[in-house]
Amino acid sequence: MSRRWRSSPALFTALCMPLLAHATNGYFSEGYGAKSQGQAGVAVAWGQDSLASASNPAALADVGERVDLGLTWFVPSRSSAIVGNQFGNDASYSGNATRNFFLPEFGYSRPISDAVTAGIAVYGNGGLDTDYASNPYARFGATGHAGVGLEQLFITPAASWKASATQRFGVALNIAYQRFSAKGLGVFSAFSSDPGHVSDQGNDSSVGTGLRLGWSGELAPGWTLGASWASKISGRFSRYRGLFADAGSFDVPENYALGLKFAPAEDWTFGADLQKIRYSRVAAVGDSIRGLLQGTPLGASGGPGFGWRDVTVLKLALSHAVSPDLVLRAGFSHGRQPVPAGETFFNILAPGVVENHATVGATWRHGGGEWTGYLAYAPGKAVNGANSIPPGNPPGGFGGGNANVTLKETSVGLSYAWRS
Repeated sequence: MSRRWRSSPALFTALCMPLLAHATNGYFSEGYGAKSQGQAGVAVAWGQDSLASASNPAALADVGERVDLGLTWFVPSRSSAIVGNQFGNDASYSGNATRNFFLPEFGYSRPISDAVTAGIAVYGNGGLDTDYASNPYARFGATGHAGVGLEQLFITPAASWKASATQRFGVALNIAYQRFSAKGLGVFSAFSSDPGHVSDQGNDSSVGTGLRLGWSGELAPGWTLGASWASKISGRFSRYRGLFADAGSFDVPENYALGLKFAPAEDWTFGADLQKIRYSRVAAVGDSIRGLLQGTPLGASGGPGFGWRDVTVLKLALSHAVSPDLVLRAGFSHGRQPVPAGETFFNILAPGVVENHATVGATWRHGGGEWTGYLAYAPGKAVNGANSIPPGNPPGGFGGGNANVTLKETSVGLSYAWRS
């Protein structure tokens, strides 16, 4: 199996890039690997496949040798409305000119010794896409389709160490490839420190690296606790240095999580994760658009952004082994969405506002392989603006009123694993 998959990560990375775009908790994925995604992303103390290092590298210690290959069909529904604006009548807009996305992921793990397991995971860490055939900013002078595309592909080599029968530690290198494009936003050039690099510059990309550290330990028979931390990863989109704060800086935010697993019987397991994503610490994402009213242009140091706040997500899950060959699972998560009501005007482009996710999944084992499928649904969440469109006339304002944004999501995934 090792020889068969030796060259797979590089090939799989190349195949992934045209396909990645999704938004769940803000723009971070709810989970990684079909088993985790079938239980609302719970994985910090509950590693089940070779994608475990994406949540907690310490969890690789109990995975064994296996290859996981999965694909998710992701269908988001994005929409917005502008109401009470002096430059046009109230109107609604659909951001679904591009509707279907296919998200692949790959993992490989292998014990090196009785104490050490190594692996690699290739997956979409996050992303966000909007495509408005009818431009919401047309009343202000914008032309053409409007929207943005953000894709984050992670390659995560990792290693775990069994320090004792009950203690595991892990370390991973997160190699982040980001790609971004924006269109139909030329009207904002008048508010930029670099007007030629705001919109319609094609795809730009960035590569950065960071660390993920993890631990898991058995507290008592049946009880496991886990913890994971990932550093901020620096990134920059130079072609859009007139749009994003600090001349195009766009970092992946620091994030960390705690997890708990409880197995009261051989056939029942319960789990919970608590995750924190620090969006507010990334200027391009966390800075408020209100800076425009104070004379700070787009692209400047400390310039305006999307105004996102940090997100804390609670995830709950359970699984039931119906037989040695069939496992059923389900999960639910909740987290306050990141967009304040006063920041919706710019977030027409980035309505990452869903709060609840409900999931179900199953694994069927046969021989040396196993199939895993899952279904996830995030019901529609709307955020209505509160004085969110800057008042007055250009160049200082956009005529007041409010922008309202809505998002809902459906995902269906399937994976196959080869096990030794």
